[in-house]
Amino acid sequence: MAGVNRLSGRRLRRVLATAGCALLLAGISWLGTWYQHRSPPAAPVVAGSATQSDLAAAALATLAVKGRAPMTGYDRTQFGGDWADIGGCSMRDVILSRDLTDVRTRSATDCTVLSGTLADPYTGKSIRFTRGVGTSAAVQIDHVVAIGDAWQTGAQQLPRAAREQLYNDPLELLAVDGPTNEQKGDGDAATWLPPNKAYRCRYIARQIAIKVKYHLWVTAAEHTAMAQILGSCPDQLLPATSSPSTAGT
Repeated sequence: MAGVNRLSGRRLRRVLATAGCALLLAGISWLGTWYQHRSPPAAPVVAGSATQSDLAAAALATLAVKGRAPMTGYDRTQFGGDWADIGGCSMRDVILSRDLTDVRTRSATDCTVLSGTLADPYTGKSIRFTRGVGTSAAVQIDHVVAIGDAWQTGAQQLPRAAREQLYNDPLELLAVDGPTNEQKGDGDAATWLPPNKAYRCRYIARQIAIKVKYHLWVTAAEHTAMAQILGSCPDQLLPATSSPSTAGT
């Protein structure tokens, strides 16, 4: 009887071990699926883990301060001048899909954005986007560091490949109110800031992140304007996608 009991015990342990392995594998499979489809983190760093190097003000202090280079030779074609193709999607449509809500595309296989709603960071308004000859310009894709400004603060010294990367870098691109974007033109922080004051700290942090990433400099007036804005938000972090880059090196 004792032998039978020992045999039954071994069988039970094998059954339990097999079941445990199955549950473990199922758990790993579920975790992998969750990881692939999870939403990106809302904050650049885990709460409580920010360091001095994460702060926009600290990054601003690392930027060189120089005068503007001349516009000689400037042309948008120096940056490629066109939207990159990302898996068959125009970078413009990629950014629209990222920044708009209630997005409707042409089809399941055509990522052209036909409509959506923008919570415009520059004005604070809600803007309905509808693709069309007379309506598409209501929402435009802004280069956060204006391309003309980039040219005058170091981009003309970058390899062409780095300039093309800058032109289509999602960190550099933002869907915004069209007329407000046109008012900005090639302005830097010393000459233009978003009318929506609540967004200015994040706007400046994004500009700094771009200039750090592409080894651009700031003018003295630009540096002063950026520092003044960040003075009201000393804990402002750089955006999550501002990781170091070898662009231009």
